[in-house]
Amino acid sequence: MGNPISLGIDLGTSELKAILLDESGAVLTHAGVRLNISRPQAGWSEQNPDDWWQACLAALHQLRQQQPDAYARVRCIGLSGQMHGAVLLDQSDQVLRPAILWDDSRAMAQAQLLGHEHPEFADVTGSLPMAGLTAPKLLWLREHEPQVFSQISCVLSPKDYLRLRLTGERISDVSDAAGTLWLDVRKRDWFEPMLQATGLELTQMPRLVEGSASSANLSASAASLLALQQPVPVAGGGGDNPVSAVGIGAIDTGQAFVTLGTSAAIVAITDRVAGNPASAVHSFCHALPQRWYTMGAMLAGASCLRWVTQLLGQVNEQTLLQLVEERLPLTQSAPVATPLFLPYLAGERTPHNDPLLRGGFMNLAHDTTPAMLGYAVLEGVGFGLLDAMHAVQSAGAVVGQCSLVGGGARSNYWAQLLSNILDREICTLSGSELSACIGAAKLGFLAYGRGRDLPGQGMPVKERFVPAAAQQEMLQARYQKFRGLFAAAQALHN
Repeated sequence: MGNPISLGIDLGTSELKAILLDESGAVLTHAGVRLNISRPQAGWSEQNPDDWWQACLAALHQLRQQQPDAYARVRCIGLSGQMHGAVLLDQSDQVLRPAILWDDSRAMAQAQLLGHEHPEFADVTGSLPMAGLTAPKLLWLREHEPQVFSQISCVLSPKDYLRLRLTGERISDVSDAAGTLWLDVRKRDWFEPMLQATGLELTQMPRLVEGSASSANLSASAASLLALQQPVPVAGGGGDNPVSAVGIGAIDTGQAFVTLGTSAAIVAITDRVAGNPASAVHSFCHALPQRWYTMGAMLAGASCLRWVTQLLGQVNEQTLLQLVEERLPLTQSAPVATPLFLPYLAGERTPHNDPLLRGGFMNLAHDTTPAMLGYAVLEGVGFGLLDAMHAVQSAGAVVGQCSLVGGGARSNYWAQLLSNILDREICTLSGSELSACIGAAKLGFLAYGRGRDLPGQGMPVKERFVPAAAQQEMLQARYQKFRGLFAAAQALHN
């Protein structure tokens, strides 16, 4: 039979990734399939759930081609995925409409209504109602697509649709469910009053399990399709941030990390619910039992760099980063004329909770260069993360040394700039771009009854970045100016 292998699947927004992990925690191979986002109207963001399944099949086919012997030894599966999406199923498990994603802002009015009518719910659910979370989206559907709403038999989070295709079962885990706004995060169970507030019943929710528990076994039809031997337990898994935490070994109180992908966040692990809803700080369930995490979330992270790269007509992000590093080395202070950038291209969560907020440059001049604009964007995202860190600390969570994960972690320049801005040691990790897949595969082993020590296993440190004292005064002055621009930006949509 050989040593068992765990299959880790991470359903991201722009890509589905999959890996094969052995019991030592080594990644044997990985595969990825790109995904497209549909934006039929301004502020809308949707994907077709069947596209996720087709991408999953394609990624697993790649794994089988690359490592046929290891693939044949897959004994368990773990899932990770983008949070806050709404997959709507009818009684026959058919998808009723495209899934509404985390960065969709159509439900702003509904989020405000929930917050106004039920302010006391925020302490139970761990978060203020926000347009990006799942519950307000269902209230929007009830008002704007009543025929669809009336047919809903179950609401699933994105990665749980993959579980449905793998096992035939409607099941979610508590970490992903925490991002719906329908969960009592202390009790780690559905919160019926919020369900009722959005016109739903408990029977329309999937069964809940912990992320490390076995949720169901791979169905006979899926096993045949995927060329896997039964039985194969599928772990509860979790949302991308908590599962990434398991991937990098961030499972104990006091550990923290920065994720810098399409969106960005500062995440601090806690042993209790430690939220500050008034500052738009989330307190959600971790993917492991009896653990939680406090998060300050930004809606635009490395996507800001991608945006300015395209705006400036640069070949790719790396080309722009090299230009910034050459013209504005971090050993020198930024020129006084360097613009400031507000990173609110998709609105903002922490600490502003304003999906209508928009970004911008200030202090542009005839002598502004592409390098200055590139630097301003990197710095602006850093300042947004500093806002988020202050909010997380206000909830009582501890933020010390931080690991840096996500696509933005590939830039040493950006990592050093973040260290300077946050005034924290920042560590980049070898293999962190696969952290959610690795965390999912670790949870798969736990569901299989193996790998008890894997969750606490960290990743090798690639680089360490310590704050440069000489930059602190300049950055603090620029941060105060950045903060001073918020009121003007907000006034543009009032």
